[in-house]
Amino acid sequence: MIRETLVPLGSGVIFGAGLTLGGMTDPARVRGFLDLFGAWDPTLAFVMGGAVLVMAMAWLLQRRMLRPFFADGFSLPDRNDLTPRLIGGSALFGIGWGIAGLCPGPGIAALAIEPLSAAIFLIAMLVGMFAVRLLEGNA
Repeated sequence: MIRETLVPLGSGVIFGAGLTLGGMTDPARVRGFLDLFGAWDPTLAFVMGGAVLVMAMAWLLQRRMLRPFFADGFSLPDRNDLTPRLIGGSALFGIGWGIAGLCPGPGIAALAIEPLSAAIFLIAMLVGMFAVRLLEGNA
């Protein structure tokens, strides 16, 4: 139960709290970061910088570990994971993020702050996810 439920739930709560504390549930902050020639807001750069530091420490720790705490082995990405589908999906994600100012994590967290705006975003996101499944024949 811990491995399948509590660890992902705890990770999600910590991630959501970090996004909320960093102001990333406010679409205006994200759009402000992307507005390089207007009223640029560096907040997102600091959030990303903090994430890079935490991840760098995690990579250093992982190298010294024989196996993960809550899994049988490590599942690390390699160059074979860079497929056209992944790159296209990443580009589409970035375009949507720039337009809406939200991505899935902050979108869910924003339900508590701006329920109507966040709900519209989440419905559109779910429709898009369902459309991809239909197009790929996985529905």
